[in-house]
Amino acid sequence: MSKVEGSSLYQLTATRLKLTLREPEAIFWIFVFPILLAVGLGIAFRNRPPDVLPVGATTEQLTEALATEKGLKAAEMGESEGMHALAVGTIVLLAVQNGGGVVYRYDSTNPDARTARMIADDAIQRAAGRRAVVPAENDLVREKGSRYIDFVVPGLLGMNLMGSAMWGLGFSIVDGRQKKLLKRLVASPMPRWQYLAGYLLSRMVMLAIEVVVFLGFAKLVFGVPFRGPLWQLGLVCVVVSLVFSALGLLVASRAKTMEAVSGLMNLVMLPMWILSGVFFSASRFPAMVQPLVRALPLTAAIDAIRGNMLQGTQLGQLTVEMAILLAWFAVPFAVSLRIFRWR
Repeated sequence: MSKVEGSSLYQLTATRLKLTLREPEAIFWIFVFPILLAVGLGIAFRNRPPDVLPVGATTEQLTEALATEKGLKAAEMGESEGMHALAVGTIVLLAVQNGGGVVYRYDSTNPDARTARMIADDAIQRAAGRRAVVPAENDLVREKGSRYIDFVVPGLLGMNLMGSAMWGLGFSIVDGRQKKLLKRLVASPMPRWQYLAGYLLSRMVMLAIEVVVFLGFAKLVFGVPFRGPLWQLGLVCVVVSLVFSALGLLVASRAKTMEAVSGLMNLVMLPMWILSGVFFSASRFPAMVQPLVRALPLTAAIDAIRGNMLQGTQLGQLTVEMAILLAWFAVPFAVSLRIFRWR
């Protein structure tokens, strides 16, 4: 056995890796869950042709005008029949001939009905001879990086880095405290800092695996772009993992039971799941709460990851996000070292 293999730090790191790999729940949440979530969201928000909206018209002339529009499926029907079709949802709009004009009957609270109203009116006006003052045409773009799946993958990565780091450290430390393992370790010749460092080193090894697996899947299956330097993306992920490892260490510093640490973990993570822009942009929240939202570590993490992957932002342009992350690492880690309870 070499000197490195015989050191307590090496043994602690190896032990943590083995214990993690032996927990099916940990493997599921670290590797399988983010991939399943990406698949579900990628399918739900995939690029697809526009929906063909069913509409009705009371005259043959209106029906023929509506039929010229590819986004509409028009059927001729009487007014009473059309009102019944609207009521049961068979059609989303009914065009009724009214003298020389047209009355559109639809539910204005239905987004599909409002869309059908605009498309139907344009088709009928064109059929009546209206000409556009300014010629226009559509040029539909399907650019990778602008899709919803491209937006959500960095959010899922940030969320996964937070969850695996905090749960991985918090649960294992409290479990060791409950089983009196920490009490025995502190009585050994092992330096206390090596125990905590062993957790962080094992976390770095798992980090490399989970990031490569998840992002490799996103690239192969969905073609998610990587526009920034990969080594910078890796560095950002390392910093993010250290930040949430420090938070996990802080949360577990005094907790004595699994129930207590679980509640504290959810208290810390739940606001960030909602506010930090995992599934939608954090800019949707009111301006008065934006300073709080931007100061959260998960917001900074996701913004940095998205900037690198989607915009190709260099590390030097992410100084604000990196400063927030480093502050969230330094303060919780320093506090946890002072208040950590071994018994």
